[in-house]
Amino acid sequence: MTDKRDDFDPKAYNPEFQWHFLAPKYWGTWLGVLASLPFSLLPLSVHKWLASVVSSRLAKSKKGPAHRARVNFELCFPERSFAEREAMIEKTLYTATLFFFRFSLLSLRSAKWLQENCTIRGKAILEGHIERGENVILMVPHSWGIDIPAVMLASLGMPVSAMAKKQKNEVADWLMHRQRVQYGGRVYERSGGIKPFLKSIRDGYVGYYLPDQDHGPEHSVFVDFFATRKATLPGLGKIAKLSRSYVLPMFASINGDTGKYDIEILPAFELNQGEEADARTCNQAIEYFVQDKPEQYMWVLQLLRSQEDGNNYYNVFKPRYNTDWQIDK
Repeated sequence: MTDKRDDFDPKAYNPEFQWHFLAPKYWGTWLGVLASLPFSLLPLSVHKWLASVVSSRLAKSKKGPAHRARVNFELCFPERSFAEREAMIEKTLYTATLFFFRFSLLSLRSAKWLQENCTIRGKAILEGHIERGENVILMVPHSWGIDIPAVMLASLGMPVSAMAKKQKNEVADWLMHRQRVQYGGRVYERSGGIKPFLKSIRDGYVGYYLPDQDHGPEHSVFVDFFATRKATLPGLGKIAKLSRSYVLPMFASINGDTGKYDIEILPAFELNQGEEADARTCNQAIEYFVQDKPEQYMWVLQLLRSQEDGNNYYNVFKPRYNTDWQIDK
């Protein structure tokens, strides 16, 4: 990567401001953005108190994010008591709320502020590959701080190339994109295929690969994930081979006490052992990152929607609120 880097790629996703963004249908979005900016500048102590209040209420819900997390924890951590899993839900929602309260700081503050409030463990591993001219893909699970490393690395002169799905709200999509590439980097829309993404990695960009969304059984293999089985994308080994890359697992966290960010990068792991073996290797990396700090992971997603028996446990488990899932009000 040269000092004079041109991040523009006509095949990349490059949304621009459109005058229809000012239409009444988007006024609510703009009001939300305008409110979030000064709100993010409030003292951390205020954010923590409000996050505690919000998460304690959300955690008692029998639907939405709390319900999805409840199902995920039931399937992944059956050895823990119901009370322990309920505490995990509240801590997860607290972490999520605190992160989103402070999310606008990525745009309001400087690169220096971000670097002072972010620690990267294993940074030398990534730098070593780059200095040797080797291509790298970062395997990044869905933690609440998933956007932090891409912005942080770009601020340090290591821009990232990622694939993302366009948001339905055009204003939110444009603003989110501007934040993600504010210090450089590229984003490719998933519908455009994977070839431009692979080329950008071969051109020296650090690949950003998200391994853990459920894309349905037709695109996945079922392998172990904690105490259950998960529909897991099997293609990372092939992607690494086609882009001639080393794959480094990476995880981002937000400290619930200090509000600072922590990024951990692990040495490259072995792939090309077969689709199921490679998928299991990815899940093992997620388990390593999450086991001691489960609240950092997006358990509110429908991570386990696809099942080998065809069941949708997010629906199957709903009657349990009338039996063993007794939520204290």
